[in-house]
Amino acid sequence: MKIHIALVTVLIAATCSADDVSFAKTAAEVQRISLWNGQAPIGENANEDAEAWITLHQPVAPNGTAIVICPGGGYGGLVVGPEGHGIAAWLIQHGITGVVLEYRLPAGRHAVPLLDAQRAIRTVRANAKRWKVDPSRIGIMGFSAGGHLASTAATHFDKGDETATDAIGRASCRPDFAILVYPVVSLGPKGHSGTKTNLLGEEPSPELVKFYSNESQVTPNTPPIFLTHALDDKVVSPENSRLLFAALQAKGIAAKYLELPSGGHGLNGYKGPMWDAWQEQALAWFGDLNRAN
Repeated sequence: MKIHIALVTVLIAATCSADDVSFAKTAAEVQRISLWNGQAPIGENANEDAEAWITLHQPVAPNGTAIVICPGGGYGGLVVGPEGHGIAAWLIQHGITGVVLEYRLPAGRHAVPLLDAQRAIRTVRANAKRWKVDPSRIGIMGFSAGGHLASTAATHFDKGDETATDAIGRASCRPDFAILVYPVVSLGPKGHSGTKTNLLGEEPSPELVKFYSNESQVTPNTPPIFLTHALDDKVVSPENSRLLFAALQAKGIAAKYLELPSGGHGLNGYKGPMWDAWQEQALAWFGDLNRAN
C-alpha cells in the first residue's frame, strides 16, 4: 500500500523542525508495506492474526545504503515520529534509504519483535535490486528499547532458509552494521526493568534473560556497531552501551562508542548539539565503513 508523499511530510513536520524537513525535495517514493500478510509468527511454529509494517522512504538519488529504523517505546509503545519517520527524513537527505519498522509489541511474547526485525531486513535484502539498495549495505538502527531490538537483530541472525518458497524467506537477516542510540542492551541489573518485563514477562528464566542480554551474545560474526549514550541518561544507564562496546572490543568487532556529556534520554528532545553530534559522527562512521569494504 502506497502513501502520498504529502501526507508523510505532514507527519514528519509534526515531529521535526522546519530546518530538518527537506523531505519533498529528497524523497522519491514512500510505501507502507506489510511484512506478514496478516499471519504473523509468534515463535515455536505458531502464528497469530496480526501484522507488522515497514514504511519505505526512498531518496531521489539512492547511494545504495539502507537502514531499518526501530523506534523506542519500552516495548509498550512506538515513538514512530521522532525516532522513526523523522530519522528517515534525515537519512534520505544523505541518499540513504530509510525503512521505518512498526514492530509488534510483545506483551511477554519475547520472539515477536525480533521476528519482525529479521523479516524487515530480509524484505529489504530480497528487494534490493528493485529498491536500488546494495544487499551488502543494509543496516539497522534503534533508539532506547528499539536499540535493544536493533542490538538483538545484530546478535541473533541466520543466513535464511534455502528451502523457503519465497525470496524473502531465503534472504539473510544479518544486518551489515548497527547504530544504537541510547539503547537498552542488557536485561540484567544495568538494563531497564520496564523494557525487560514487557519483552520477557514477569518471571523470565535466567536463560531467557541471558539470551536477550545482548552484551553476552556477541560473536566474531557480529557486524560493526556504532553506539551513543549521554552520561546523564537517568532512564537507560549508559552502562548498557559500555557493556556492549567492551564485548565488541573483546571479539575484535569494529565498533565506536560516542559518550555524550549531556542530553539525557532522548538527547534534549531530539535537537541541539548532542543530537547533531551523534548524527554527524554516525554518518562519518558508516561512510568510512562502506569505503573500507
